[in-house]
Amino acid sequence: MRVIGLMSGTSYDAINAAAADLTLDGDRLVLTPLGLITRGYDEGLRAALGAALPPAATTLAEVCRLDTDIGRAFAAAAVEADRELCDGRAELVASHGQTVFHWVEGGQVHGTLQIGQPAWIAEATGLPVVADFRPRDIAAGGQGAPLVSLVDRMWLRGRPGSPAALNLGGIANITAADGTAFDTGPANALVDAAVHEATGGRLSYDLDGELAAQGTVDEGLLARLLDEPYYALPAPKTTGKELFHLPYLRTALKGYEALPTEDVVATLTRLTARTVADAVRSVGASEVIASGGGTANPVLMRFLRAELGEGLPLRTSGELGLPSAAKEAYAFAVLGFLTLHGLPGTVPASTGARHASVLGSITPGRGGTRWPRVTEEARGPVRLVVNGHEDAGR
Repeated sequence: MRVIGLMSGTSYDAINAAAADLTLDGDRLVLTPLGLITRGYDEGLRAALGAALPPAATTLAEVCRLDTDIGRAFAAAAVEADRELCDGRAELVASHGQTVFHWVEGGQVHGTLQIGQPAWIAEATGLPVVADFRPRDIAAGGQGAPLVSLVDRMWLRGRPGSPAALNLGGIANITAADGTAFDTGPANALVDAAVHEATGGRLSYDLDGELAAQGTVDEGLLARLLDEPYYALPAPKTTGKELFHLPYLRTALKGYEALPTEDVVATLTRLTARTVADAVRSVGASEVIASGGGTANPVLMRFLRAELGEGLPLRTSGELGLPSAAKEAYAFAVLGFLTLHGLPGTVPASTGARHASVLGSITPGRGGTRWPRVTEEARGPVRLVVNGHEDAGR
């Protein structure tokens, strides 16, 4: 089955559309990557989205407009991916949508909202669309995140030792071999906020880590940032830009107003590396497989290698066959495939849910939705194999 996975993360800079051919083979799910396209939000839509995100106030009218406009943007990316990557033969779209709020109180997640109306995608492509993945896990008592932990566990199964999957988006999260999974804290979120603020919006992120490379880590500021109570919470736990946003950063920088921008960015980059490394050590990982936009920042990767130490190797997902920029979109393609086949997409040990759940809601395509027949022998794959990298688990 050819599936298009659509993803826009907490940095909300672009939509990634990854296409995969997925085949059940006994207890294996074989993924053949077909490619990735990246479609940036236009400036007006990105500005409107940024203006509506917490801690800003918004209106239901604006939420409705954003839901429609983001849905149309996702639909355009899906149409392009079907044409360019699948020769017009895609059979399913799996859309994560755009997270705009994750409702967390007292360590418990009560709700979540991802917008980008899937009806626009179904109408534009004619294909069934699986969307709204997170709420079902939350309804079952889970955190709703990290939601790709099942995919990570299947993919890393068979590797020696205790590998951990790491995603460096706006927020960083890890999945350990034993199923433990949680958000570690900010990856790019605070760095992006600092760069955007310091440049008056001219830059939205630290391209190639250039600012961090010119700065010096301020140990006093780093110690203050590390006092954030979230880092000491036990897993499972989840966070987002509801906590790690620009006003949070402004508060943290009080008394450090004279610190050069380069030093602020270097310190925030080291904060990400330190909190990720602490989390990795807490789960007893023997290696780290990283993906996400943060892997393109050489200073962050250098800091992270230093924090992990020589005995804990850091690799990228591309070395195992899933390009770093596309890995999350491929993961949601897998989750959509599992949903259409009536198979659970969660690991209770990862999200804290009472039980595993079949995720999401399905919007039928033009021809309705045809439910695949799954034999008992093929139910519940336990291993994900990337075609051409069958030995990646060893």
